[in-house]
Amino acid sequence: MKKIKSLGKNYTFFYPKIAALGFGAIILLGTVLLMLPISVKSGSISFIDALFTSTSATCVTGLIIYDTFQKFTLFGQLVILCLIQVGGLGFITILSVFVRIVKKRMGLREKMLVKESVSSVNYGDVKSISKMAFAFTVACEVVGAAILSTRFIPSMGFKNGLYTSVFLSVSAFCNAGFDVMGRLEPKSSLMTLNDDPIVILTISALVIIGGIGFLVWDDVKENKLKFKMYRLHSKLVLSTTTILLFSGTILFLLFEYSNTLEGMNFGDKLLNAFFASVTPRTAGFNTLDVASMSAPSKALTVFFMLVGGSSGSTAGGIKTTTLAVLVLCAVSTVKNKNSVEVFNKRLDDTAVKKAVSIAVMNIAQIFAATFIICAIQSEFSFSSVLIETTSAMGTVGMSAGITPELSLIPKLIIISMMFIGRLTTLVFALSFVSPRAHSATQKPQERILVG
Repeated sequence: MKKIKSLGKNYTFFYPKIAALGFGAIILLGTVLLMLPISVKSGSISFIDALFTSTSATCVTGLIIYDTFQKFTLFGQLVILCLIQVGGLGFITILSVFVRIVKKRMGLREKMLVKESVSSVNYGDVKSISKMAFAFTVACEVVGAAILSTRFIPSMGFKNGLYTSVFLSVSAFCNAGFDVMGRLEPKSSLMTLNDDPIVILTISALVIIGGIGFLVWDDVKENKLKFKMYRLHSKLVLSTTTILLFSGTILFLLFEYSNTLEGMNFGDKLLNAFFASVTPRTAGFNTLDVASMSAPSKALTVFFMLVGGSSGSTAGGIKTTTLAVLVLCAVSTVKNKNSVEVFNKRLDDTAVKKAVSIAVMNIAQIFAATFIICAIQSEFSFSSVLIETTSAMGTVGMSAGITPELSLIPKLIIISMMFIGRLTTLVFALSFVSPRAHSATQKPQERILVG
């Protein structure tokens, strides 16, 4: 284990502990700021509701108790926006930028922390990726805001239109799902804009770009469009993302054609079906009423929320690479192969163990939380609660509309799930990449029946 000096003393800190403490401190600070009278337009906000909102913003989830625009003043909205930006980039990534400014160069301990924050493959990537992540984020958000402003400024005026554009751009790139569209209709998300291709496609692009991961974009920058030159990680991310987007669009179009998409022309139906396949992958925006979706669409939404985005990105979920490894492992087993192979490469056994561990732990926590909340508040259907818990664990933000009606214990459960969902994969990552002493002896092996 590596020791990090703090305040003149040596403390043995793993990355997960530092990340958890960092996020925890930011969440508490956000909670205090949101409770100030200057943050709310009328009345007050309780500690638990402020904590819920702060956690949701910092963990870039998007589940809300109050409509962001209707409840919070400009100051409160800016607090939420700052929490989203910090949560999206990652506490450690932002810390590394300040370290570089103060110290001019990064030491081994700073590189170790940033390596885990952006899921970098090796220490050599850390300096370039940490720098690129910050610049790339700012560039994407500025471009996104500029495009969105062409739609919002004409209808809202310069000041309100520009502010709305910036807020949505930051929220979309960070896969947060918060919005200020309550100025048009409370808790409407993007449903009032479901026939605007410029807005929908721009936000979709920001969500996808933010959810692919900085390591992949660094690969694209270095190798341009030479797919064969990409790292195996990048190949898996881009392939899996493309498959999920394409298949999701087709399935949502089929499932919702005569339901929530009814009354739209075919172009708008295709646009909204595409957006429905993009946003559950941890973005949290919606152009269709989730509660009114058909059962197959809700099941598909839950699956997409569980998968989420990609490692080293602003997204949550078990990640696209985890899904890819699990599928490839199943295919390898069916073909009776001794190893998992893809793109003429053999996957490390550690990656397979990690994928299984992450998937099992996420699914177990989702169902445990769902059962507990259903037992406490039996008035909610199992499917509605499952959407809520999966949304929290995957840091998505989509809801069946029950969030404001949750009692204290369910709110605390959702808060803890949002926090764990933002950190769990990083916790597992360190346990596999950190050097550990291995015993020279092994326990006796014995076969069991599986399946």
